[in-house]
Amino acid sequence: MCVVGGGPAGLTLGLELARRGTRVVVVEQSGHFNRSFRGESVSPDSVWLLDQLGLLDQLRGSFLEMRNMEITDGGRTVLTADFSTFPYPHPYPVELPQPALLTVLAEEGARHEGFTLLRRATAVELLRDGDTVTGVRCSGPDGPVDIHAALTVAADGRFSKVREMSGLSYTKIPLDRDVVWLKLPFPAEWDDTTYRVRIKGEHHGLFIPTHPDDVRVGFNIPKGGLKALRAEGIGALHRRLDELAPELSDAVRAEIRGWSDTSMLDIFTTLVPEWSMPGLLLIGDSAHTLSPILGQGVNHAIIDAVTLAPMIAPVLGDGPADHAALMPVLRDFQQRREGSIARSRGLQLRQERMFALSGTMAVAGRRALYRLVDRSPALKQKILAGAYFQLQEPLTASGRPADRPTPTKAGV
Repeated sequence: MCVVGGGPAGLTLGLELARRGTRVVVVEQSGHFNRSFRGESVSPDSVWLLDQLGLLDQLRGSFLEMRNMEITDGGRTVLTADFSTFPYPHPYPVELPQPALLTVLAEEGARHEGFTLLRRATAVELLRDGDTVTGVRCSGPDGPVDIHAALTVAADGRFSKVREMSGLSYTKIPLDRDVVWLKLPFPAEWDDTTYRVRIKGEHHGLFIPTHPDDVRVGFNIPKGGLKALRAEGIGALHRRLDELAPELSDAVRAEIRGWSDTSMLDIFTTLVPEWSMPGLLLIGDSAHTLSPILGQGVNHAIIDAVTLAPMIAPVLGDGPADHAALMPVLRDFQQRREGSIARSRGLQLRQERMFALSGTMAVAGRRALYRLVDRSPALKQKILAGAYFQLQEPLTASGRPADRPTPTKAGV
C-alpha cells in the first residue's frame, strides 16, 4: 500500500492501516513538518475522532479551543455562537498547528513495524500494468525509487499531481474571490477563544486565533485581483485591514512591510466524478477541494482516512492485489463520503455568496438574515451542526452520548 502525501489525510490513513497490520509507505516531498500551513482549523467532529484514535491527549498544549464565533457586519455584531451550548462530547473547534498534528501522526505511525514515512520524495510517475495503477515512481535524494503497491492513494492536496497523472476527470470551479493571508501578533483587547468574521459592504475578513499567540487574518479580494491590489502599494493592504479591524492597525503596519509578508490563496472547489480507478484512489483535497470557510479541509481529510482504513485493510491482505474485490470497496467509500462533503460544500458556497453581497438592499438583507438566525437558538444550532457535528451523537441528560458510534460511521 502506498499513500502519496504526508498531510492530515495521508498520515492518518497510514497510521490507521499500520495499526491494522497493513504495510504502508507514505511518500512526502518535504523533509520536515516545521513549515507554515494555512489550514489549522480542526472541527469538533475531527477533535472527537482524534480522541477516539487515542491522539488527543498527546496534542494538548498545542492547540487553542474556540469557545465562540462572532460575525460583525458594518461595525455591529449580527450573529454570535457559544459552542458550549452544543450538546456533544466535543463541542469546540480547535486551532491546531499542522506541524504539531503531523508530528504526532508520524511518531505514532513509526511505532508500527509496517509503517514507513519516505521523506523528501516526490511522485513523478504512476506505474501501470495496462489500465491498472501498480504503484508510483518517486524522485528522492538518492535517486529514483519505485514503490509497487496493491493500492496507491493520492492524498497530495488541492493541486494533486497524482490526480493529474491518473487521467481521472475533474472540474475546477473558481469562486468569485481569492483570499490574502497574513499573520499578526494577537491584540490585547481580544480574547483568544473567539472566531471573528468582520464584514463591511462586499469586503470581509476572517480573524482566527492561532497557537500560541498570533492571529491569522484572511481577507477577500476579487478573483485574480492581487495584481491590481499590489499595484496600489502595501498601503492598500493596510487600509483594507483598517476598515475591517482597526484594532490591528498598528500591528499590520509594524509586521507587514511588503507583499512577501503575505500569501494568496486561490479559492476554488473541485468536483471529481470518479475518485478511483483500478489500483488508485483519491482522498482529501485531491478528491474534493473545499473553501477555507469553517475549516472543512482538514476535517474531511481526517474523516476520509478514518472511514477508508477499516474498509480496505481486510481486502488488501498480504497476497497479490485483488482489484476485482477492491474496486467495489473504493466505490462504496466514495458513496459514503459524498453526501457529507456535499453538505459542507453547500454551506460554504452559501456563506461565500452572503459575504460577497453588495448594494444597500442586499447588505441590509444579509444583516437581517444573520440577526434572524441569531435570535433563534434552534436555527443557529441546525445550521452550524451541518458543518461541525455530522458524526457525534448528542449527549443525553445523563451527559453520555446517546450512541457510541465508531469512527467507521464517519462516512455514513
